[in-house]
Amino acid sequence: MLAVIRYTVPESQSQDFVKQGHTILDTFAEQPGYQRGRLARSVDEPNLWALITEWEGAGFYRRALSAARMVMYPLMILMVNEPSAYEDVYTRDGA
Repeated sequence: MLAVIRYTVPESQSQDFVKQGHTILDTFAEQPGYQRGRLARSVDEPNLWALITEWEGAGFYRRALSAARMVMYPLMILMVNEPSAYEDVYTRDGA
């Protein structure tokens, strides 16, 4: 299961955002079902960021959100309000 949380971050807040993103990923990494995660920035729109994580299933992700809510709270005002959980339909690894 893929989770994508997008944020709109003013340039003046980007350094603090990266630090908080590390904290969120560290908190997620301690949760059952966590597989991997990354923080990414749009190459076309530098104010658009994404926190991308992979989980064994939606239940693990939803429980992890509850566990991480306090570290995620400061960034909530920057979140893009949209669905964040995606089921794998088809995957293919590179050669």
